Amino acid sequence: MASDDGDVGVKRVLITGMGGELGTRAAQLLEARREVGEIAGFDIDPPRRRLRRSQFARIDPRDRERVVEFVTDFAPTAIAHFGVDEPHSRLGGHEAAEATEACTVHALGAAARAGELTRVALRSGLVVYGRGPGRPLVPDEDAQLAPTNHYGRMCLDVEAIAVGIGRRHAVRVAALRYAPIVGSHIPSPLGRVLRLPAVPVPLLEDPPFCLVHQEDAARAMVEALVRGHDGPLNVVAPGATSPWQAVRLGGRVPVPVFGLGWRLAARVAELAGAPMPEHTIELLRLGRAGDGDAARRALGLMTMRPALEICAELYDWATVTPLRASAAVA
Repeated sequence: MASDDGDVGVKRVLITGMGGELGTRAAQLLEARREVGEIAGFDIDPPRRRLRRSQFARIDPRDRERVVEFVTDFAPTAIAHFGVDEPHSRLGGHEAAEATEACTVHALGAAARAGELTRVALRSGLVVYGRGPGRPLVPDEDAQLAPTNHYGRMCLDVEAIAVGIGRRHAVRVAALRYAPIVGSHIPSPLGRVLRLPAVPVPLLEDPPFCLVHQEDAARAMVEALVRGHDGPLNVVAPGATSPWQAVRLGGRVPVPVFGLGWRLAARVAELAGAPMPEHTIELLRLGRAGDGDAARRALGLMTMRPALEICAELYDWATVTPLRASAAVA
């Protein structure tokens, strides 16, 4: 449910993972909101876009002492928690899990102890619902949480930690269960695989999957935070695509795969520079969708980019046009 005091302003916003594409863009959007006061954040890497009034500290989220000191000194009233690393996006599987757990425990715990925290919006994913027999094909927010891969369990752990803090300290928690976030500049395992010259696809099926554009993902986080939403929301772009459809759209070569062949496909993709973690393989084999109507209503996300447009942008960005010698600047 939405907060009834979301229009009174947000005094101090902490952004974990501010150096990433999503965290940086959320900071820019928050800077443009008159009802938002001070903004501060930290990450292992610096932001790649210009920030006008946000404070940034380069801190490894696993450095408990520095994280706690920074968060305690800032004493945030709200947190945009982008410090949830999808495996093989910026970090490998083990490193992503370690950094995510440390960032969640250290930052949220320190903010709660500082005593002024009122709301948290965090990155989660449709992966918390799992895939397979007995699970709905298009889950809404009331569906059973039964993740079937490592990233899904990571996201569920983050939600559990945040909700636990929320209950103990009367903090509203918005868990944004994103579809796979894809865009022209965000590191994404799925995006890398789809841009390979040859893409593994299921031999006998073509399961649909949803997406969300990086800009819409950042907007959703900002709206959830400013409006003080409390509870989970599926953040999903309109429409869907599928492995075979995406491959045709991008002019790639489909490589039909079944059974144990996915292990070989994952190994080949990794050698080609596009690691396929288990949640990406699961998506290509079984699809992944979610009902995003509640988020569109609660957060006012009525102009989200549709899935096919997201795919088209992904392939347009990947196209490289070499300069002719005559066009070179002397």
